[in-house]
Amino acid sequence: MQLLSDRILNMATSATLAMAAKARELRGEGKDIIGLSLGEPDFNTPDFIKEAAIQAVNDNYNSYTPVDGYGELKEAIITKFKRDNSLSYSPSQIVVSTGAKQCLANIAGVMLNEGDEVLLPCPYWVSYADIVKLYDGVPVEVKTSIDTDFKMTAEQLEAAITPKTKMIWFSSPCNPSGSVYSKSELRALADVLVKHPNIYVVSDEIYEHINYGQGHASMAGFEDMYHNTITVNGVSKAFAMTGWRIGYIGAPEKIARACNKMQGQMTSGANCIAQRAVITALNEPPSRVQYMIDEFKERRDLILGLVNDIEGFKANTPDGAFYVFPDVTYYFGKTLRGKTINNATDFSLYLLEEALVATVTGEAFGNPDCIRISYAASKEQIIEAMKRIKEVVS
Repeated sequence: MQLLSDRILNMATSATLAMAAKARELRGEGKDIIGLSLGEPDFNTPDFIKEAAIQAVNDNYNSYTPVDGYGELKEAIITKFKRDNSLSYSPSQIVVSTGAKQCLANIAGVMLNEGDEVLLPCPYWVSYADIVKLYDGVPVEVKTSIDTDFKMTAEQLEAAITPKTKMIWFSSPCNPSGSVYSKSELRALADVLVKHPNIYVVSDEIYEHINYGQGHASMAGFEDMYHNTITVNGVSKAFAMTGWRIGYIGAPEKIARACNKMQGQMTSGANCIAQRAVITALNEPPSRVQYMIDEFKERRDLILGLVNDIEGFKANTPDGAFYVFPDVTYYFGKTLRGKTINNATDFSLYLLEEALVATVTGEAFGNPDCIRISYAASKEQIIEAMKRIKEVVS
């Protein structure tokens, strides 16, 4: 009898976490690795949030939390949605989870049946496809390119819909491309979706505040899409709270209740101290973390100039998040330092081994032509990393 399930044997390992582990292994061997693979802000959590956590410890918050989150946190999330997104939710529509990743797993678990199709505009976040497959759904990739700023058009969406289409999952700002859908671009997609009232949208807005220009738009902001949209967000990125593990959804009440039911059998409520800290984080205006966004923008401008100075790299200008996603097909079929580059995976491994710079293959995000480079690192590290890459591809 087979020891492990087909489910786990068929699941891919997270490419971002695998690359980070490989980088740690090489560091352990004494190699000077510059890690540009993880999507993790290099800032400390703001002091006002840490102080709220310390206060929660001193106030003896140590018991099990409500499965769907403290009432005070749900009220803070409702206030945040209204203030930042002009979205109105009731407490019964909010579920707090152990990170936005658990939110996504909950949604897939309560909505997908075997054979249900989920449209994924490429590139998409690395875990979408495997979460969908874990719950017997079928991920359907909708290809985009650097020429369209890696954004799906209404025509592409219409062409991808079949009688089996149950959902569409996308992020804006996008991980890995940094692309941001404008309100008019979302409206064009909504005009297609309103003709298919049985299709639901997962709008992953975890990078909402890391936006460099045009501002953020939410799919649920359209009245005719509100009841068919699940908005996913969290505090990991904008508040530099990746390890605190708090995510949340605003959803139609029936879906929220189902997620609450599933979570009750899986993990129960999220960490009590983290929840208390997040109440403080969300009740404060986004301007409290603007200094991080300003720094990310400076780094974006810096890394774009350096990337575009490397022969064979072709990058769009990301309007959000903290990644560049250059097309590197120029190197496919070439031999560098005795190593043949067949695809983006080969190229990403080559950069790790020869330049000692950790990036992530675009193949993991549904785009085998690109690599993802995170600029959630110091300017000195960015400059040194791009210098090393330029040297090993010359």
